Amino acid sequence: MPQTPVVSVIPRPVSVEQFGDAPFTLAPDARISVAGQGADAVAGVLAAALAGDCGRHPAIVHEPPGYGDFAIVIAEGEAPEGHAAEGYTVTVTPEGVRIGADTEAGAFLGVQTVRQLIPLECGTDPLSIPPVSIRDHPRYAYRGAMLDVARHFFTVDEVERFIDAIVPLKLNHLHLHLTDDQGWRIDIESWPELARHGGSTGSDGSRGGFYTHDDYRRLVAYAQERHVTLVPEIDMPGHTNAALASYPQLNPSGVVPALYTGSKVGFSTLDADSMVTYEFIDDVIREVSALTPGPYLHIGGDESLVTPPEEFLRFIARASAVAASHGKTLIGWHEMGASDQLPPGTVGQYWDFLTPRGDAADDALSFVRQGGSVIMSPADVAYLDIVYEEGDRLGQEWAGGPTTVRDAYVWDPARIVPGLGDAHILGVEAPVWTETLATIDEVESMVFPRIAAVAEVAWSAPPADTAEVASVRDFDEFAQRLADLGKRWELAGTVFRRVPGVQWRTAAGDWAEMTSAAIDD
Repeated sequence: MPQTPVVSVIPRPVSVEQFGDAPFTLAPDARISVAGQGADAVAGVLAAALAGDCGRHPAIVHEPPGYGDFAIVIAEGEAPEGHAAEGYTVTVTPEGVRIGADTEAGAFLGVQTVRQLIPLECGTDPLSIPPVSIRDHPRYAYRGAMLDVARHFFTVDEVERFIDAIVPLKLNHLHLHLTDDQGWRIDIESWPELARHGGSTGSDGSRGGFYTHDDYRRLVAYAQERHVTLVPEIDMPGHTNAALASYPQLNPSGVVPALYTGSKVGFSTLDADSMVTYEFIDDVIREVSALTPGPYLHIGGDESLVTPPEEFLRFIARASAVAASHGKTLIGWHEMGASDQLPPGTVGQYWDFLTPRGDAADDALSFVRQGGSVIMSPADVAYLDIVYEEGDRLGQEWAGGPTTVRDAYVWDPARIVPGLGDAHILGVEAPVWTETLATIDEVESMVFPRIAAVAEVAWSAPPADTAEVASVRDFDEFAQRLADLGKRWELAGTVFRRVPGVQWRTAAGDWAEMTSAAIDD
């Protein structure tokens, strides 16, 4: 029999202690008491959640909490020892609910836990929360999702919807894949045809589109308010047909290729030996860096199949130096690790399989040898566009076949590349590529519920003394918590796939195991 969850929270908290006391019951006159810098903003998030989820409207006050109040305290020493940045505590007693943290980000994460502690049927009295003490902190600092807006374009509103859906899972980075063969999605004022022409179409001839500077600033601000860092990607030297089609001078022959709407990869490249190439990179990275307050900028580097190896190495050395000159920490797909001339601190993103192939492992370790770190995104468990089952209408099958929710859950980032342990891993990211996904509903149906599994892998460490991670991560126990989360997704309007093996709770409130064919679309 699976273990019964102590609390139905995803990601699983580090420490949970239950009390034998009576529950906390929210009274009509309950308030949210705040103390410390940033507590007002976090209280606003909690108040909005109580209003939206439960129809409750507690006042926010700057005075000590009374009986039955919520309290949010941000002060040094509130977080678990050694985890000041994002650690938090939640204590629920009959007297009240208290969230403690050293930082606003930690308190915000505590609110996400409290939201999952509040019962689903919270619109009716009494609203009660069982007594519990939680001490929690993330395993990794970087916990991300990637949304490919280049193959199919998604509007600002749709990206904001995606951000809202990943925030409760304590994901704190959104990587936007902004450029590819099929489309260029951000306006570059010094090279206006990139967006105007290169952004005019997408995969399968779908609608084009791009973000103006104001659009992008809006996304940055929206993410920041939710403690999510936006990570823009400008892919190079491959995946560049949209740019090559926009400017003749980027092509050695001076002849522009046609716009591309297919799904083939690896056929395009910038010229590693052209001065124009690096003037182009300098201008693009300068503008994108100026719009991006976060520390990271992704420059791709993957699948440059028609770039000769020596030319690729020359390009990476020079292009990464140009990009780094604009003050960002660079991220690149693990192929960039073939170069031994990366700027200090460059982060590699490993996308190969749980069992590394070819040079993937050595490429990943190269980033560490050069003073950087690695983000783990193994395609056979973390890529969210891979099919759930053979024959699925949506998704791709290239990563070794279907990826189930169980597959996405029972793996460990520090047990993939020999020699690459937690000290070298910046975090975990779950990408979704959109060659086959034309709408945000289709994106969500592929992302949810598997992203919940990857989010727990990024947040919750398994015991260090166990040989097989699959024997540590109790999938059946996770599935019980996932069923509760599914109901919350349904109430929030998030599309998700009701996969088999989970006793999904339906809108009527009963429990039923759904088949894989039951997809909200």
